[in-house]
Amino acid sequence: MTGARYIVLFRGVGGATQLPVKQLRQILSGEGFAGVATYINSGNAVLTASAGEEAVRRRVADLVRKHMGFEKAVMLRSLDDWRAMIAGNPFRQAENTPTCLHVYALECEPDPERVRALEAKATGTEEFRIEGRTLYLHTPDGMGQSRFAPKMEPTLKLEMTGRNWRSMLALRTLAAEG
Repeated sequence: MTGARYIVLFRGVGGATQLPVKQLRQILSGEGFAGVATYINSGNAVLTASAGEEAVRRRVADLVRKHMGFEKAVMLRSLDDWRAMIAGNPFRQAENTPTCLHVYALECEPDPERVRALEAKATGTEEFRIEGRTLYLHTPDGMGQSRFAPKMEPTLKLEMTGRNWRSMLALRTLAAEG
C-alpha cells in the first residue's frame, strides 16, 4: 500500500483502561491499514494509510470504539510531522534525561488566551513551549513530582496526550521502518 506513514497515540491507556496491542494490530490490519506495528502497552501504534490525517484518525477511533470499547481521544501525526516535532524540541539540554522531557500531541492549536493562562500557572521548575499542535514539557524534577503537568489539559481546554523523549525517538524509528 502506498500512502503516508502515521503515528497513532491513544490517550488514557493504562491502569483500568487497557488496549490489548495484539488485538489492536489485528483490527487495524484487518481493516486495510498496512505496516501496522505497536510500541509497548501504553497506546502507541504506527500504520500506513492512503487517506489524510483527520480521516485516518476518525477511522481508527471508530474501529477501536466498535471493536474494543475504547472511548478516549485518539491523536495522529504523520511521520513527517513527528520528525518535525522531534527537530523542534526547544529543550535540547533535557535530551540526556529522556524521562524528564515530554512531548504532547494536542487535538488542535490552543487559544492564545488559554496559553497565557497556562503560562501564569508555570511557577515551579517545569518549563513548557507550545508550537502549533505540539506542547513540549521539561520536568527537571521528574514527571511524578510535577504539579504543573496536571494543570495543562484543563487550562488549555483541549485533549492531549504526551510521550517522553525515549518514546518519541522509538516511535520515529518504528514508523520509519515500516
